[in-house]
Amino acid sequence: MSSVTVVASLLVLLYTPLAGACQIQPDANGAAATASNGQPFPWNSMRLPDHVLPLHYDLLIHPNLTSLDFTGEVSIKMAVQEDTSTIILHSKDLQIYDAALLKSDGSVGGPLQVLEYPAFQQIALLSDGVLFRAGDVYSVHLKFAAKLSESFHGFYKSSYRTSQGEVRFLASTQFEPTSARAAFPCFDEPAFKSSFSIRIRREGRHIALSNMPKIKTLTVPGGLLEDHFDVTVRMSTYLVAYIVSDFQSISKTSEHGIKISVYTIPEKIGQADFALRAAARLLDFYDDYFDIPYPLPKQDLAAIPDFQSGAMENWGLTTYRETALLFDPEKSSASDKLGITMIIAHELAHQWFGNLVTMQWWNDLWLNEGFAKFMEFVSVNITNPELQVEDYFLGKCFEAMEVDSLPSSHPVSTPVENPAQIQEMFDDVSYDKGACILHMLRDFLTPEAFKLGIVRYLKKYSFHNTVSGHLWESLTNICDSDGMDEGRFKGYASCSRPGTTTGASKWYAEDELDVKAVMETWTLQEGFPLVTAEVKGHEVKLSQERFLKSDKPSHTSEFLWQVPLTYITSDSSTLHRFLLTTRTDVLYLPAEVEWIKFNVDMSGYYVVHYNSASWDALANLLQRNHTALSSNDRASLINNVFQLVSVGKVSLDRALDLSLYLSKETEIMPVTQGLHELVPLYKLMEKRDMHHLENQMKGYIVQLFRDLIDRQAWSDEGSVSQRMLRSYLLLFACVRGHPPCVDKASKLFQKWKESDGSMSLPNDVSLAVFAVGARTEEGWDFLLEKYKQSLYSSLKSRIKSALTISPLDYKLKWLMEQSLEGEVLKTQDLPYVVSSVSRNPKGYKHAWDFLRANWETLIKKFDLGSHSISHMVIAVTSQYSTREMLDEVRGFFGSLTEEKGAGLRCIQQAYENIEENIRWMDKNLPLLQAWLNRHGLQTQINN
Repeated sequence: MSSVTVVASLLVLLYTPLAGACQIQPDANGAAATASNGQPFPWNSMRLPDHVLPLHYDLLIHPNLTSLDFTGEVSIKMAVQEDTSTIILHSKDLQIYDAALLKSDGSVGGPLQVLEYPAFQQIALLSDGVLFRAGDVYSVHLKFAAKLSESFHGFYKSSYRTSQGEVRFLASTQFEPTSARAAFPCFDEPAFKSSFSIRIRREGRHIALSNMPKIKTLTVPGGLLEDHFDVTVRMSTYLVAYIVSDFQSISKTSEHGIKISVYTIPEKIGQADFALRAAARLLDFYDDYFDIPYPLPKQDLAAIPDFQSGAMENWGLTTYRETALLFDPEKSSASDKLGITMIIAHELAHQWFGNLVTMQWWNDLWLNEGFAKFMEFVSVNITNPELQVEDYFLGKCFEAMEVDSLPSSHPVSTPVENPAQIQEMFDDVSYDKGACILHMLRDFLTPEAFKLGIVRYLKKYSFHNTVSGHLWESLTNICDSDGMDEGRFKGYASCSRPGTTTGASKWYAEDELDVKAVMETWTLQEGFPLVTAEVKGHEVKLSQERFLKSDKPSHTSEFLWQVPLTYITSDSSTLHRFLLTTRTDVLYLPAEVEWIKFNVDMSGYYVVHYNSASWDALANLLQRNHTALSSNDRASLINNVFQLVSVGKVSLDRALDLSLYLSKETEIMPVTQGLHELVPLYKLMEKRDMHHLENQMKGYIVQLFRDLIDRQAWSDEGSVSQRMLRSYLLLFACVRGHPPCVDKASKLFQKWKESDGSMSLPNDVSLAVFAVGARTEEGWDFLLEKYKQSLYSSLKSRIKSALTISPLDYKLKWLMEQSLEGEVLKTQDLPYVVSSVSRNPKGYKHAWDFLRANWETLIKKFDLGSHSISHMVIAVTSQYSTREMLDEVRGFFGSLTEEKGAGLRCIQQAYENIEENIRWMDKNLPLLQAWLNRHGLQTQINN
């Protein structure tokens, strides 16, 4: 599953990066379970027993898109592992009105009693005098009915408005992680893999889609049609999917013979071609890279008008937000092209990582999501080199570290039980940290050895479930044949690498590297290390501790990592390696050096601190000859030095002094990272009404980047990185009121408005133009009208973003209210709207009031524990820095019951963010004022 990052990535430079999702703590309850009818319920665990295993589901679904409900029937064939009198499975909000045991010939063998236990979303099937015996196979048949869900999960309704104003409905599924049970009774845990035969009844004006190709259509009573789909491969319930709609499609066949189709509402089918071509390239790439043929005959990609996350990897029928799939060369930006390609790459990587090989339980979700996030970059770097994806991977690691540096973080692999806990595993730790530690491991082992290991892993565990240890085993002894690879690993250069290590490297200190021992320090404990390097002559004293933003004692202070250090020096651009396995160690250099830079290209998931002389040397190098270091090295120095200010290791003066070099910078990663570190400083002041210092800080940032901003062309020319940098800079400059930018954008907006929106604006600069236009009521209303009329998702996204940046506070309130209502703006966009308004100096108080006033509605619509909820909680609270606001935030969240979210991890993160902001302001505010005064920076008048 993908999160939405396409247009939002343009705005993140203006605001503090969001922390990831939150998590509910387990609630152990040993009380006896009672069914809804008052009878004892025969099972009292959130997890299903494993004494009955599903073999096959025969599922019939009939949605009614007029009454917006559905009926269904399911026959489940099961193998009994232990003698039992009951069958326990999942069901949520389903009315089960008939249950029977089937004989071997398919006839009814007798009724079954159904006991319901809604607290665990379970049902029990039992029959007087019937014992289900170990070794035997049984089938049960259930009939059920329910309303189509009003949320974004289960079997839910979606709608769209045609250009003629007609509202049309469709029904689609979103089952991950625990919502298949809301669509049909099932064993809704990832380890209960099974095959599925799916039939769907529909009206003739609709089509039906599912995981497999349609094999026939029958006419049934009532003038309906019944589509029969081919039997699926063995898979988990969360990957089942079906859609009933009036979609149209375009198709092509991949080089490996797979039929690929993109489905969308009829009026947007002209925007499907880019995704179709990208999917064909990427599916062929994965087929070759993993050396495992894609196991299904088709791959459909469907754009759903209402969709909570970014996309979903249902096997053979991946589903997407419209903004994550639809592209128009005349309306879409470089950011759109990159975002759409990456999301498709993510979902198609899941067809192997997640679908073919699935984690045993949700505690190892990172095996799915971390790998898919990582493979986005590996695949797109090869299939679409023009997108320059390597420029953006670093940002994912920085985002993960924001969450992972807080006391409330969790290990990559962490115990979870209930649905809300599982939902909250879909966060920056599972996705981005997972990807970053895999990137580090790949660099550690060499790309060749890493690839061989993951291919071995996929082949060995195809159609099965795994835990993290299975991956580490597959990546150990990589040069030995295991019978699956015919010994072909022996020919790879990396297999002889242990014998060729040289110099100070401790990379392969032993005969065989213990991958499991190294990687479990990164997956079984939260956080990441701060490595301190003190250089004295030939000697570098190394030490490690947890990088933790807290002033309270922590049990994690004893954590120890095995850290694959890399470094370059002023004397050698050759990459040197050193495996730090102890709390302290000493590295010996062949000669004294002018400077040393650890964590080359930030390939490792750790922060580095240097002694004073080494920081001075690196700062001088950046001022004198910044291109002596790679752009990723420069970005990591900017990130590290400001993060070290937060934990009191480095003075704010040193960090700001180092930032002065940015006036010479032209590369996207160091520039955007500079903005990520500097902009949040004045965002804190906005919420304290410290206008003079706030404007001084804004003035410094604009002055720092003024030359680069003024050199930007108002066009769509250049490489993808150049175009995205242009979007970042011009949006920043216009929102900050930089006169040349505002003047140019105002003129372009006026011309666009006079043409009634028909004039073609350069897509990469249009957000800056719209943001300036939205400053007036007339401009804001015109943009809203164009938003309502447009069929182009990318254009609508940029207009929506501009509307949330406006200084018109009454418009911001209206925008949030309308997003909740769902008529003018889709409710799926509400988390983004609330978060964006919360970062607006004219809107942050309204966003906090809105979140509190509508909390119960929000957790019902978006699900307790979802990333959408945590996204809003963190965004709305993350820039407060006073004890008064901390008390107010604690007062609201502290009044919630457990059922309303009292235990959410993101609430704890919100407290910790505010506490960190208070500490930062208490310590650094006078230093910041003095530094700005010392550098003669004038207050910037424009806001």
